[in-house]
Parts: sequence; structure tokens; C-alpha cells
Amino acid sequence: MNQNTDQRFVQLKTWVARQLDQAEQPLSVVSGDASFRRYFRAVELSSGRSLIAVDSPPDKEPIEAFLVTAALLQSAGLLVPQVIASDPTLGFMLLSDLGDQLYLPALSADSADELYQRAMLALVELQGQLDPQNTSLPPYNAERLRAEMDLFKDWFLERHLGLTLTPEDLSVIEQLFAKLIQQVSSQNQVIVHRDFHSRNLMIVDGDERPGVIDFQDAVVGPYTYDLVSLLKDCYIYWPREQQLSWVAFYHQAAGQRGIAVPELSKVIKDYDYMGLQRHIKVAGIFCRLNYRDGKANYLQDIPLTLGYIYQALTLIPELNEAKDWFESRLLPVFERQKQPWTALS
Repeated sequence: MNQNTDQRFVQLKTWVARQLDQAEQPLSVVSGDASFRRYFRAVELSSGRSLIAVDSPPDKEPIEAFLVTAALLQSAGLLVPQVIASDPTLGFMLLSDLGDQLYLPALSADSADELYQRAMLALVELQGQLDPQNTSLPPYNAERLRAEMDLFKDWFLERHLGLTLTPEDLSVIEQLFAKLIQQVSSQNQVIVHRDFHSRNLMIVDGDERPGVIDFQDAVVGPYTYDLVSLLKDCYIYWPREQQLSWVAFYHQAAGQRGIAVPELSKVIKDYDYMGLQRHIKVAGIFCRLNYRDGKANYLQDIPLTLGYIYQALTLIPELNEAKDWFESRLLPVFERQKQPWTALS
């Protein structure tokens, strides 16, 4: 980015100065993400506090959903960036600064229990404090679930692997998708962050709650979705036994919070079904980010994502036909094309 010729950056810098009633100051790059949004750090001269300036092009990433969801999550007691100023027409926001300490680099065998327990307690508050029937959030319905999984077929199987899918392939895929939609749609419905993972959770000085970011795609959907995003994270893997101990922690905390959750064995089954749907979607999204958006770094996360898919297929007896198809149709292609994937324990 050439900041001198980047018109939106110049416009953002002027807008920030106007919101803070001060002369224009340099903005330093914080990060981008898997979207078209960009983040910069600004300083309020009168107080010295650090703020985050967001450039979110309204034709690609309108900010209205962010503003609505930020207020919703804040009302549930979650630690989210405070909106200092916003302009939906321009696609600019000025937010409080939660710092730079993401969960991902801080996670280790020593820290994981405490960090994940804090995250699950925040998740329980989100699910227990808010009535999913009393929000304007869109439903995570069958059409949305199906559209997500079609990304796997279109972008991973056909574009990335170059497969020409046969009628037999399409039949297995169709049956698998139908079973997943039926199962996850029957789960209890709650407010779902939709990307509740280690790159969207932060350690914030002076607050035990995790900072929660990137929540603008929130929906009303299955209660296990955010739990899966957290514990079957595409950017870090924890052994199955460790995952299940955390699922048990969530189950107990949710029950104590008064949330209607099934018995633990059913929660685990729901968790595995939901994980399979999510990772099928994510494999397609990672490929689309590479081929459509030029973000090749996401390809490095496909091997773990494929490992989660295969592991789930082996854990759910009702999906044996899909497991057999994965083994007979996809594994030979992975080997032939040297497509890496991670076998999980």
C-alpha cells in the first residue's frame, strides 16, 4: 500500500482527525484479515490513548452489522471494542484499542486451560444472556449451510484439486450435505459469533475476559458452532482427549448458567457433526481466498482442516459411506498431487 496515493487511506486519516478534533496524525498499520477491511492504529492527542481506525469499504464490507452486533455483545457482558465514532456511508469506524495480544501465539500446554476456560465462560454468557428470538440477526438456515458447503465442492474439489466430479461423487456429497444440514439444524439455537477462534480472541491487560473481535457475521444458529470454532481451531490443534475435557467444562458451565444443553454424550455428537460442517466450509473458503483474493497464506491451513474432516467422518458411524468415499476417492488424489493433509489423533 502506498499511503500517499491510497485515496481511502488519505480520506480515513482526515476523518479520524475530524472525529478527534485534532490535526491529522500518522496512522500505523495494525493488520488486515480474510476480508477487505483494514485496521490502523491512531492516537488521540488530548488523552494519549490508542485507538483503532477501521477502513471497511461499504460496497464490500458494510459496517452496519458490526455496529449492531457490537452493541448486542456488549449488552451480554462480553469485552468487545467500544465504537467511538462511525460513518456507514464512508465505511469508517474508530474503535477502542484492545491491544495486540491474540490468543494464538499465547496458547501453550501451560496456558491453554486457563485461556480456553475464560473463552468458554464468555461463550456461555453470550448464549445465556441473549434471547436469539429477540434479535435482528439472520438465521443460520439450511440455505446458508448449504451455500457454505458448496464452497468445498466448487473451490476445493473442482478448483484446487482439479477433480471432475462423477455422478457417484455428487451423490455421496449430496447425501453427506443433507445429513449435516438436518443434524445441525436440529440443534438448540443460540447467538453465534461464527469465528470464535484463536485469531479473534485477545488477552487484554487488566481484564480476565477475552477481548472478542471480528463478530460482524454473527447469526442465530447451532449451540455447538462457536465451541467448534474454538476447540477445533483451524490454526492450532489439540488432541481429542483434551478437546473433550474442554467440551465437558463447557457442558458444566452452560448447565450452571441455566442454558438448556443435552447430556454430555449428545453434546459431543453435536460437536462432531457441527465440526464437520464447519471444516467442509472452511476448506472451500481457504481455497477461494487463494484463487479469488490472492491470499495464498491460507493454503497452509488446509492440511489441518482436512484432518478435522477425516477425523469427524471416522467418529460418526452414520457417515461411513462418506468416509469410504474420502478414503477411496480423495486420499489417492492427495497422494498423487502431493496435497498435504494432517492425520489427527
